[in-house]
Amino acid sequence: MDIAAQTHSHKPQRKNRLTLYILLAMFAGMGIGYMIHTQASASFIDAFAPKIKLLGNIFIRLVQMIIAPLVFSTLVVGIAKLGDLKAVGRVGGKAMLWFITASLVSLLLGMVLVNVFQPGHYIEMNQGDKAGVADLMAKTTEFSLQKFIEHVIPKSVVEAMATNEILQLVVFSVLFGVATASMGDHAKPLIKALDVVSHVVLKMVGYVMNVAPVGVFGALCSVVALRGLGIFQFYFIYFAYFLLGIALLWLILLTVGYLILGNRLITLFKRIGSPLLIAFTTTSSEAVFPKLTEELVRFGCKDKIVSFILPLGYSFNLDGSMMYMTFASLAIAQAYNVPLDLGTQLTMLLVLMLTSKGIAGVPRASLVVVLATCSMFNIPAIGVALILPIDHFCDMFRTATNVVGNALATAVVSKWEGALEHDGGAAVHHAH
Repeated sequence: MDIAAQTHSHKPQRKNRLTLYILLAMFAGMGIGYMIHTQASASFIDAFAPKIKLLGNIFIRLVQMIIAPLVFSTLVVGIAKLGDLKAVGRVGGKAMLWFITASLVSLLLGMVLVNVFQPGHYIEMNQGDKAGVADLMAKTTEFSLQKFIEHVIPKSVVEAMATNEILQLVVFSVLFGVATASMGDHAKPLIKALDVVSHVVLKMVGYVMNVAPVGVFGALCSVVALRGLGIFQFYFIYFAYFLLGIALLWLILLTVGYLILGNRLITLFKRIGSPLLIAFTTTSSEAVFPKLTEELVRFGCKDKIVSFILPLGYSFNLDGSMMYMTFASLAIAQAYNVPLDLGTQLTMLLVLMLTSKGIAGVPRASLVVVLATCSMFNIPAIGVALILPIDHFCDMFRTATNVVGNALATAVVSKWEGALEHDGGAAVHHAH
């Protein structure tokens, strides 16, 4: 976690440059696509669109390539490092109760918003692809309990990695992590090695994200060449509904926080104001991890509780990201007219609940999970490239929400433990 934090905090400029390139690629893709849409013949457009779309497919495939090693290495290391979970079982239990409840509320909120406002229907992706829709419908409706079990329990971990069956990988990784943790010192070299692997894969994520502008250009150029600029009202509508969701999520979190912490909630916000702003502008909650630890101890949380709950929260309690994952996955499904009944949506919700646990500290982590989930539910993964141009702005709000959620979780569990002092100033020197 701390290595990820250091790598993140040193590179806000590079990340901002990437965002600039993505935005430039978006405008270039739209401009060239629109030129072709208005000037070229129908036969040229039909030949051109699939070829330029290959750029988007290359980016998507590069991301998919990383998913399996990333989930395996980060989850195993995360679980193995919590090897002393029994010793702090009570605190861990209270923290997990908060995390799971907050995650479910966030996921459900995203699901409800998409179903009520239907943002995906503002982008008509499949006007000319009736056969594709029929094929997708056939695949989607046959999702059953038997299929779900087959999706969950791996027959072979190698097959799960090869086919990017993320949930199967999560099951294997959890068992592997628990087994590793139970072996104590004997397994330490393996944990160290996997920790290195996870950081190597994170480095690869950085490299792959550099290809994002090319992918965005290809995806948008293709879709605008075929459909014209009418699809872009979708971005405004999508972002507006996403912000509404974030506002509702903050309202829920702050109400619950106030009920438990009372007026201390205001003090908490004064303390975490600076980390919150850094997280919002750099879109990296990891960059503020050390500072957040320090401020929570200053607020009055016991340092041992902070150093236990905060890393746990960074893996298990990403409220903003959770809300966004159901929101984005279902919006893409709507855009491609993939019918998802309530049972399938709730299944997707549980899948997201589990798959999102393995990717703390990954830039654009939500997109990686959305991509994996789309593949699993037969939603065209290329849809992710279409929401990528606006993702940076969504990411700012997601990240800030994640930081607020984790600060609240730490303060609330400290309060439940009777370990919340009024002035933690004396304890600051303990914080890392």
